This record gives sequence, C-alpha cells and structure tokens, in this order.
Amino acid sequence: MRGELWFLVLVLREAARALSPQPGAGHDEGPGSGWAAKGIVRGWNRRGRESPGQVSEPDRTQLSQDLGGGTLAMDTLPDNRTRVVEDNHSYYVSRLYGPSEPRSRELWVDVAEANRSQVKIHTILSNTHRQASRVVLSFDFPFYGHLLRQITIATGGFIFMGDVIHRMLTATQYVAPLMANFNPGYSDNSTVVYFDNGTVFVVQWDHVYLQSWEDRGSFTFQAALHRDGRIVFGYKEIPMSVPEISSSQHPVKTGLSDAFMILNPSPDVPESRRRSIFEYHRIELDPSKITSMSAVEFTPLPTCLQHRSCDACMSSDLSFNCSWCHVLQRCSSGFDRYRQEWMDYGCAQEAEGRTCEDFQDEYHNSASPDTSFSPYDGDLTTTSSSLFIDSLTTEDDTKLNPYAGGDGLQNNLSPKTKGTPVHLGTIVGIVLAVLLVAAIILAGIYINGHPTSNAALFFIERRPHHWPAMKFRSHPDHSTYAEVEPSGHEKEGFMEAEQC
Repeated sequence: MRGELWFLVLVLREAARALSPQPGAGHDEGPGSGWAAKGIVRGWNRRGRESPGQVSEPDRTQLSQDLGGGTLAMDTLPDNRTRVVEDNHSYYVSRLYGPSEPRSRELWVDVAEANRSQVKIHTILSNTHRQASRVVLSFDFPFYGHLLRQITIATGGFIFMGDVIHRMLTATQYVAPLMANFNPGYSDNSTVVYFDNGTVFVVQWDHVYLQSWEDRGSFTFQAALHRDGRIVFGYKEIPMSVPEISSSQHPVKTGLSDAFMILNPSPDVPESRRRSIFEYHRIELDPSKITSMSAVEFTPLPTCLQHRSCDACMSSDLSFNCSWCHVLQRCSSGFDRYRQEWMDYGCAQEAEGRTCEDFQDEYHNSASPDTSFSPYDGDLTTTSSSLFIDSLTTEDDTKLNPYAGGDGLQNNLSPKTKGTPVHLGTIVGIVLAVLLVAAIILAGIYINGHPTSNAALFFIERRPHHWPAMKFRSHPDHSTYAEVEPSGHEKEGFMEAEQC
C-alpha cells in the first residue's frame, strides 16, 4: 500500500512538472540578446521595470523600461506576445519595435503614396558614392534641444546634424538609421529620396547596395524627423545581418550623437587656435536587432535649453543640473552646443551661490554681449569622447556638395572645383616681382636716355665683348663726348673704307 502511494506521488509530481512553465521560457538569455543602448553621460541610475498599466492580456504588448542604457531585450513571451523595450537616455526615450509589432508598420512613412510635389529624388546623391548634400527643412527641428533648419544628407545611410562641415562627418552629430558604406551609384534602381510636408521630414535610402557587397542584396530604410522632435528609424529591407557588415572602409553605426565645439590653442602656432569637437552624448543601438520591418522611435525629453527665464531654470526639476547665465540670458547644464560661450562668459562660476533676484538688477544695467560665433574660424580637429578621432582609421572622407540649395537638385559641382585660398606670402611675392620688373624697365629707359650717366657708364664698363666700345674724347665745343669704337668685322670695314 505504501509503495502504491509513493508511486502515485511520483506520477503527480511529474505531471505537475510537465504542466508548469519552465523558468525563462520564451526569453532570450545571454549577453548578446536584445537592443543595446549606450550613452556617453555617466552617473545614470539604472533600473528595469514593467511599464505601468500593462496587464497580462491576450494580444497585449508588455513594456519594459531601463533608465540608463545597457543591454535590453526584445523578448517573446510564452503566449507569443512581444515585449517592446523602452530606454531612457536622458535626452531621449527610445522605443524599439520588432517585426511582429503593428507599431513598426505604423511608423513607416510610405513615400510612394505621398504628395508628389513634396517628394524629391536627389539626383546627385542617387548617382554617387560617399557624397553629402545640404538640405533646408521647412520647419525648425529640435535636436538635443537645439533648433535646426539645415541638415546634411549622406549617401552612407545617415544625416549629419552639425553646423561645421568637415571631413569627419561620420564621427558625431549624426542621425544614423544604418551608417555603412552604401553606394547608390551602383544601380539605376538605387535612389536617395526625401519628403517634407511641413510636419515631418523623411529621408529614404531606397534599394541601395553596400560597396563590394552587392551580391548580398539591396537595403531600404528611412529616417523621419518629426516637427515635435521625435526621430523614427524604419527598416523595410535588411537582406543580411548588420553585424556582418565590415567597418574597415566605412564606420557602421546606428543611433544618435551630438557634440559641442571649443577653441584650443594650437600646439604648433601658440597665437592661433584650433577648433575641437567633443561628443557629449551618444545613443547606440545593437545592430544585431536591426531586421526587416523593425522600427525605432526616439521621443525627446526636456532639456535646460527650453527654459527662457531665470525662475523657470532655477526651479527646474530635470535630471540635468540647470544653471542660469544672466549675461547670455540662457539656461544650460553647460554641456550643449553653446559650450564655448558658456566658458567664455564664465557662466559656470557666475551662477554659483546666486539667485534670480541677484541677477535682475545686473541684467538691466548690462548690455547684451555679442554672441556671434562663426563656426568656420580656425582649424578643425574632431574628438570623440575626449579622444582625437584622427587616430581612427574607420572614419571616411565623405565629400560635401555645398551648392545644392533648396531641393538639392540644382548643381552637381564638387568641392574640388573651388579655388585654393591665396595666402599672404603669395600676394607679397607677386607684388615684389611686379615691382622688380617695373624697376628694370625704368632703369633701361633712363640709361637709354642718359648715355653719359653713371649708371650707363657702369653697364658700359661691364659690357660683354660683343658690345660696341665707347671712348671719351675731348672736343672744342663740348667738355667730353662719347665715341663708339667698332669691334670685329666692323673695324675691318672701317679700315677698308679709309684705304679707299
């Protein structure tokens, strides 16, 4: 009897084990699973939680959140539901949708069905390799809190958001749905199209091929810049695993980045200054999770720059350490594109221990500073995370088409056609050469008109052997006069004439 009871207990235990879900079933485990999002800013407090309001109901999506970056997983739950990952990067909240998410299809902008007058095929970018062109937006787009009206589209699958155009466009200040060595000029079907309807600006790299990897198939993806600051990456066709793409000839990146520029003394010429770019924030996505019909949505978070008054700035409850600079009338954390001005006017030291009441009287009595700041002064040296990227060998030398205005279709001139700037030394050399030639001509005219002058005598005494000789003899009517002495055969002719 006891044996039968024991056997029954074993049977029930095995049945219960078979019916209970296995731990971690349906979840991707391991360090490589999920989207990776890394930020440059340190000191974040990381924590993961389920988004509030989410319940376990059929056909519902569970939202997980990680405040601070790290490896995030887009997991499939046991009942085939998809977990959408949300990540807070201080400046943006990113939401990542897998191929099975309806939201990924909703975020895709069908350029083919848009108003034809608002869609433009960039003929220059669609037929070249490693080319970039400026395009003017119809609205101000907020990027890391900065309002931008011009952007630069590159054939390499990214948008350059910086003001200063330089050779290292791929280093920082980019919106990169998939930065890689794409060559739209390989196929007639490859195009770079952009669409602007006043509320959203979309760039689509349509059927583009990787240089030297054309046999792997064409890529179709887009980046959408919404007027409210949202950034959406949409992927329609990704024919291969993105981590397999080589970065030896061109960097491979996916995400966002911004930087500020400062002027430093040049080590070669102490009295001159060179411009350096420091990347203060970056969001990187795990390229292994970029697949066909996936999407990424970045929603901007408030920054110090949005506050327009001292009271709003000092009472801000943002995660940033916002300070008010009454000279510039600006609220900032000190780490944005206005970093140079913030340092030049000593805003960080000025705000220490001061209140808005202390600034009011000073503001009324002080004049507004000249904040004009030319982004083209000085030499440019780019740094990434405080490291000079000149040491990186994967950055490309994307050329810029600066003549493409408006729709970017007017001109196909290369920047190589621009003339080399004339230096001061060249100008001085030209002026000295002209003066020397003029002096020689004037000296010749003077000697020819004054054969008895000291200058004429100087050259006559040092004449070559074939020059006619001048002898100076006394004359009763003149004090002296010059007589030309014939030379060579001329003298023989004179002798024959005398004999005759």
